[in-house]
Amino acid sequence: MKLNLCPVSVGRIAGPYGIKGWVKVASFTDPGDNLIGYQPWVLRDRLGHRPERSMALLESRKHGKGWVARLEGVQDREAAEALKGLEIVVDRSQLPEPESGRYYWTDLEGLPGERRNGQLLGRLDHLLDTGSADVMVIVGEGEAERHLIPFIMHKTVFEVDLDAGCIRVDWEEPDLQEG
Repeated sequence: MKLNLCPVSVGRIAGPYGIKGWVKVASFTDPGDNLIGYQPWVLRDRLGHRPERSMALLESRKHGKGWVARLEGVQDREAAEALKGLEIVVDRSQLPEPESGRYYWTDLEGLPGERRNGQLLGRLDHLLDTGSADVMVIVGEGEAERHLIPFIMHKTVFEVDLDAGCIRVDWEEPDLQEG
Protein backbone atom coordinates (compact mmCIF):
# COMPACT_ATOMS: atom_id res chain seq x y z
CA MET A 1 0.00 0.00 0.00
CA LYS A 2 1.39 3.41 -1.00
CA LEU A 3 1.09 5.91 1.81
CA ASN A 4 1.32 9.65 1.77
CA LEU A 5 4.22 10.31 4.14
CA CYS A 6 3.61 14.04 4.49
CA PRO A 7 2.30 15.44 7.77
CA VAL A 8 -1.34 14.66 8.50
CA SER A 9 -3.90 17.28 9.48
CA VAL A 10 -5.53 16.18 12.74
CA GLY A 11 -7.31 19.38 13.79
CA ARG A 12 -7.65 23.14 13.58
CA ILE A 13 -7.34 26.06 15.98
CA ALA A 14 -10.87 27.47 16.07
CA GLY A 15 -10.02 30.61 18.00
CA PRO A 16 -9.08 31.98 21.41
CA TYR A 17 -10.69 30.77 24.63
CA GLY A 18 -10.65 33.15 27.57
CA ILE A 19 -7.94 35.70 28.31
CA LYS A 20 -5.03 33.49 29.43
CA GLY A 21 -3.87 32.20 26.04
CA TRP A 22 -6.02 29.08 25.72
CA VAL A 23 -7.36 28.13 22.29
CA LYS A 24 -10.49 26.30 21.11
CA VAL A 25 -9.57 23.25 19.03
CA ALA A 26 -11.60 21.29 16.49
CA SER A 27 -10.42 17.68 16.21
CA PHE A 28 -10.43 15.81 12.89
CA THR A 29 -9.58 12.51 14.59
CA ASP A 30 -11.94 9.63 15.36
CA PRO A 31 -12.41 9.49 18.28
CA GLY A 32 -11.89 13.20 18.81
CA ASP A 33 -9.69 12.85 21.87
CA ASN A 34 -6.96 11.11 19.84
CA LEU A 35 -5.81 14.60 18.88
CA ILE A 36 -4.61 15.25 22.43
CA GLY A 37 -2.17 12.31 22.38
CA TYR A 38 -0.12 13.52 19.43
CA GLN A 39 2.99 15.60 20.17
CA PRO A 40 4.29 18.00 19.11
CA TRP A 41 1.65 19.89 17.18
CA VAL A 42 2.86 21.65 14.09
CA LEU A 43 0.64 24.60 13.26
CA ARG A 44 0.44 25.52 9.60
CA ASP A 45 -1.48 27.86 7.37
CA ARG A 46 -3.03 25.95 4.45
CA LEU A 47 -2.49 28.99 2.25
CA GLY A 48 1.16 29.26 3.20
CA HIS A 49 0.91 32.88 4.37
CA ARG A 50 2.51 32.11 7.76
CA PRO A 51 5.47 29.86 8.56
CA GLU A 52 4.89 26.52 10.29
CA ARG A 53 5.40 26.47 14.05
CA SER A 54 6.02 23.46 16.27
CA MET A 55 4.31 23.84 19.64
CA ALA A 56 4.06 21.65 22.71
CA LEU A 57 0.63 21.00 24.18
CA LEU A 58 0.80 21.88 27.89
CA GLU A 59 -2.81 21.29 28.98
CA SER A 60 -6.13 20.37 27.42
CA ARG A 61 -9.68 19.56 28.37
CA LYS A 62 -12.97 18.68 26.70
CA HIS A 63 -15.20 21.70 26.10
CA GLY A 64 -18.60 21.34 24.41
CA LYS A 65 -18.17 19.49 21.11
CA GLY A 66 -14.45 20.23 20.95
CA TRP A 67 -11.42 20.87 23.09
CA VAL A 68 -9.61 23.77 24.65
CA ALA A 69 -5.84 23.71 24.96
CA ARG A 70 -2.95 25.69 26.34
CA LEU A 71 0.12 25.74 24.11
CA GLU A 72 3.70 26.52 25.01
CA GLY A 73 4.53 30.20 24.44
CA VAL A 74 0.92 31.38 24.15
CA GLN A 75 0.35 33.61 27.16
CA ASP A 76 -2.64 35.83 26.35
CA ARG A 77 -5.76 36.19 24.24
CA GLU A 78 -3.95 38.22 21.57
CA ALA A 79 -1.39 35.45 21.02
CA ALA A 80 -4.20 32.85 20.94
CA GLU A 81 -6.14 34.95 18.41
CA ALA A 82 -3.08 34.95 16.12
CA LEU A 83 -3.35 31.14 15.86
CA LYS A 84 -7.00 31.13 14.74
CA GLY A 85 -7.56 29.06 11.61
CA LEU A 86 -4.22 27.26 11.66
CA GLU A 87 -4.22 23.53 10.96
CA ILE A 88 -2.75 21.13 13.49
CA VAL A 89 -0.57 18.58 11.73
CA VAL A 90 1.46 15.70 13.08
CA ASP A 91 4.05 13.39 11.60
CA ARG A 92 2.46 10.41 9.83
CA SER A 93 4.65 8.00 11.82
CA GLN A 94 2.68 8.90 14.98
CA LEU A 95 -0.58 7.56 13.56
CA PRO A 96 -1.70 3.95 13.78
CA GLU A 97 -2.34 2.06 10.57
CA PRO A 98 -6.01 2.43 9.63
CA GLU A 99 -8.26 -0.59 9.97
CA SER A 100 -9.17 -2.51 6.84
CA GLY A 101 -11.61 -0.50 4.75
CA ARG A 102 -10.78 2.78 6.52
CA TYR A 103 -8.50 5.47 5.18
CA TYR A 104 -6.74 8.64 6.17
CA TRP A 105 -7.96 11.47 3.98
CA THR A 106 -4.38 12.40 3.16
CA ASP A 107 -3.93 8.97 1.53
CA LEU A 108 -6.92 9.60 -0.75
CA GLU A 109 -6.32 13.22 -1.72
CA GLY A 110 -4.80 13.49 -5.19
CA LEU A 111 -5.97 10.06 -6.35
CA PRO A 112 -7.85 9.85 -9.63
CA GLY A 113 -11.54 9.09 -9.34
CA GLU A 114 -13.18 7.04 -12.05
CA ARG A 115 -16.53 5.44 -12.77
CA ARG A 116 -16.99 1.67 -12.98
CA ASN A 117 -16.68 1.87 -16.77
CA GLY A 118 -13.21 3.45 -16.43
CA GLN A 119 -14.30 7.01 -17.29
CA LEU A 120 -11.99 9.40 -15.45
CA LEU A 121 -13.87 12.04 -13.45
CA GLY A 122 -10.78 13.87 -12.21
CA ARG A 123 -8.65 13.88 -9.07
CA LEU A 124 -9.83 13.91 -5.50
CA ASP A 125 -9.03 17.47 -4.41
CA HIS A 126 -10.28 17.22 -0.83
CA LEU A 127 -12.97 15.73 1.36
CA LEU A 128 -15.69 17.49 3.32
CA ASP A 129 -17.03 16.33 6.68
CA THR A 130 -20.75 16.98 6.39
CA GLY A 131 -21.74 15.16 9.56
CA SER A 132 -23.79 12.44 7.88
CA ALA A 133 -21.26 11.28 5.28
CA ASP A 134 -17.89 12.50 4.08
CA VAL A 135 -18.07 14.01 0.60
CA MET A 136 -15.32 13.76 -2.00
CA VAL A 137 -14.64 16.83 -4.11
CA ILE A 138 -13.29 15.49 -7.38
CA VAL A 139 -12.01 18.14 -9.77
CA GLY A 140 -11.93 17.35 -13.48
CA GLU A 141 -10.51 19.24 -16.44
CA GLY A 142 -10.30 22.84 -15.32
CA GLU A 143 -11.62 24.12 -12.02
CA ALA A 144 -15.18 24.42 -13.40
CA GLU A 145 -15.74 20.65 -13.51
CA ARG A 146 -16.38 19.46 -9.96
CA HIS A 147 -18.09 16.34 -8.74
CA LEU A 148 -19.40 16.09 -5.18
CA ILE A 149 -19.68 12.41 -4.34
CA PRO A 150 -20.59 10.97 -0.94
CA PHE A 151 -17.86 8.67 0.36
CA ILE A 152 -20.00 5.66 1.25
CA MET A 153 -18.19 2.36 0.85
CA HIS A 154 -20.07 -0.31 -1.12
CA LYS A 155 -22.62 2.26 -2.28
CA THR A 156 -21.10 5.23 -4.08
CA VAL A 157 -17.50 4.07 -3.59
CA PHE A 158 -17.05 0.51 -4.70
CA GLU A 159 -13.26 0.34 -4.55
CA VAL A 160 -10.30 2.19 -3.09
CA ASP A 161 -7.13 0.77 -4.57
CA LEU A 162 -4.18 2.49 -2.94
CA ASP A 163 -1.70 0.19 -4.67
CA ALA A 164 -3.01 1.19 -8.11
CA GLY A 165 -3.68 4.71 -6.90
CA CYS A 166 -7.36 4.97 -7.80
CA ILE A 167 -10.84 5.43 -6.33
CA ARG A 168 -13.63 3.76 -8.30
CA VAL A 169 -17.13 5.08 -7.86
CA ASP A 170 -20.63 4.05 -8.81
CA TRP A 171 -21.95 7.52 -9.46
CA GLU A 172 -23.98 9.35 -12.04
CA GLU A 173 -24.50 13.08 -11.71
CA PRO A 174 -28.00 13.87 -10.45
CA ASP A 175 -30.26 15.56 -12.98
CA LEU A 176 -30.79 19.03 -11.53
CA GLN A 177 -32.90 20.38 -14.37
CA GLU A 178 -36.31 21.64 -13.44
CA GLY A 179 -39.06 19.61 -14.98
